[in-house]
Amino acid sequence: MIIILVIGILFICQLFNLQIVNGESYRQQSENRLVREVKISAPRGEIYDRYGKLMVANTTGYAVNLYYTKISKEELNSNLLELTKILEKNGDKYYNNFPVDFENMTFTKTEEAAKAWKTSNKIEEDASVQETIEFFKSKYKITQENMEDVSKILPLRYEIASKGYSSFKSVALAKDITEASMLEIEERGNELSGIVITTYPVRKYLTGSVGAHILGYVGKISSTEYEARKDKGYTANDMIGKSGIEASLEEQLKGTDGLARLEMDSDGQLTNKEETIESRMGNSVVLTIDLDLQTKAEEVLETYIQKIQSGGFADKCPDADSGALVVLDVKNSEVLALASYPSYNPDEFTDGISNSEYQKYFAAADKPMFNRSIQGTYSPGSTFKMVTATAAIESGAIGIREQILTKGVYDKGHKPACWIWTSYRSTHGYVDAEKALKVSCNYYFYEVGYRMGIDTLARYAGMFGLGTKTGIELPGETAGTLASKEYMNKLNERDGGKRQWMVADTLSAAIGQSYNSFTPIQMAYYVATLANGGVKNDLTILKSVISSDGTEVSKKEVDEMVDAKINKPEIEYGSLGIHQDTLDVVFEGMRSVTGETGGTAYSTFKSFPIEVAGKTGTATASSGNAHAWFVGFAPYDDPEIAVVCVIEHGGHGAYTAPAVKEVMEEYFGYNNDDITEDMSFRGVDEILVGG
Repeated sequence: MIIILVIGILFICQLFNLQIVNGESYRQQSENRLVREVKISAPRGEIYDRYGKLMVANTTGYAVNLYYTKISKEELNSNLLELTKILEKNGDKYYNNFPVDFENMTFTKTEEAAKAWKTSNKIEEDASVQETIEFFKSKYKITQENMEDVSKILPLRYEIASKGYSSFKSVALAKDITEASMLEIEERGNELSGIVITTYPVRKYLTGSVGAHILGYVGKISSTEYEARKDKGYTANDMIGKSGIEASLEEQLKGTDGLARLEMDSDGQLTNKEETIESRMGNSVVLTIDLDLQTKAEEVLETYIQKIQSGGFADKCPDADSGALVVLDVKNSEVLALASYPSYNPDEFTDGISNSEYQKYFAAADKPMFNRSIQGTYSPGSTFKMVTATAAIESGAIGIREQILTKGVYDKGHKPACWIWTSYRSTHGYVDAEKALKVSCNYYFYEVGYRMGIDTLARYAGMFGLGTKTGIELPGETAGTLASKEYMNKLNERDGGKRQWMVADTLSAAIGQSYNSFTPIQMAYYVATLANGGVKNDLTILKSVISSDGTEVSKKEVDEMVDAKINKPEIEYGSLGIHQDTLDVVFEGMRSVTGETGGTAYSTFKSFPIEVAGKTGTATASSGNAHAWFVGFAPYDDPEIAVVCVIEHGGHGAYTAPAVKEVMEEYFGYNNDDITEDMSFRGVDEILVGG
């Protein structure tokens, strides 16, 4: 009882001491100390290639923020002037949205927009630039007379007024400043009331433009994106994946933000900083991409586009300015390289993009942001002929070794001629499937196309995945178009037409023309499926996702999330049931293209140490030179990779074969200094559309 009484007396004394004796002192301390909670942005997960080479990482960025403090406007202006001097000394920029060019004393807005802006700020419509500046000088109590000083202070005061700030809500004055500026600002903290340095993660694309279309880029979340995600931990100032893997795996890459507790006195001096909730880095992504192979693919694609453009081969094709190159693992359809040219540098988007940069990328005629490997669609030309040969033999439309006497001009439909007749008034004589592929004989494929009909041809093409999205884990993939009666019916429904499928349409489709238009990734998938014996695998560019604690995230969970986002179609995987005898004939025809005199890519691969199966293709474009294709796989006897290259308006299919050869040399580890450039042999499809 006595103990309880003693404790009660002590408690009352302590309460008296706090409230009466020292109450005023504690109240003053409380009033002089402001506690704020600020978000700590979590770094996004890193992105690696299949061998663990880092492609996308994070660095630390420094920003300058200002909190309201009880200082005069004149002192605030002086502090801001000092801040700008520090930043400019180190080459850093600060926010400047004030619509006046101080150097030329002109408005940066149009006359009409300037009037509207002045009206909204209660300034006379006809006020001059000088009068406008004087208005804001008076409003913000800027006493400095030197116009250079005014031009530094005024934009920051305008930013503060536009965005608003308080003792608990800061306004950003500068972002992405140098470490030198950061250190000096922190050292002079007692002079710069309310100015605080904050850190944030900055996305860094370590490979520059290499892999840009795969990786994508990040940017500030839009209002629409924020509304859709605000209940999922996003804020209005977050960075979010806008394209590529950054977008399709956004939910995995985004980290969990933390919180920091800032204590400042009434003079705006930071007295304590404590992290109360630790931020957590997002999950890391491992791609199936081989970075070295990807780098080589992009390098040779650009090299040969420029070479074709400048007339480095037999013909000059000045409109050859873009293309794509894809490499797949034949055994499992993993994407090893996915190149699209022209490209861009994702680093230029990480902190916003200027109007001039926007024009350079989004308004450019050559569309550098367009991922041609999965979005560009092109008639495949003669690279489609393996489908036609397979469909004809498997359906029984022609015997596996049956020969056809070719006569130059085909006597059905629109009576199309073979390329050799058009060029030399000659024929290929008796031709079977193997030889037809080697010499790219259009007459043979007209005949077998006519025999089996479009329904059978379209069915087999669809079995190989042509005209359907592959389901690659990237946004924006295009399905392409498969020539068929069904597609023609859709056209009729769309525009009220009354087209009928004609024999001429079938003949054209049999040589890879008509409505056939496929993406490079689809073509690579078709070639890989053919090369592995007619087995369709689940094409992927995603190897694994690793959480911040080092454990692997369930592949099923990731696949379900991504598949829903990209709207992946239902795809039937497994064997297509193609007989080995049919495959042998098709493969031998492809081998002769690269390995026998008279083959359309023989001059490129004749000295290559590994046997390659391939096919060139020259496909009519809507305007300009024809599109140039090469598709192939290697090694011939035990295929490992399938490679596809298309160059828009590249003129002749054989011109793309050297690019594929160099990529194969990189993959198989051969020295590529001795590149075959002897294009004096002008074989089949170097000359005309269809080969």
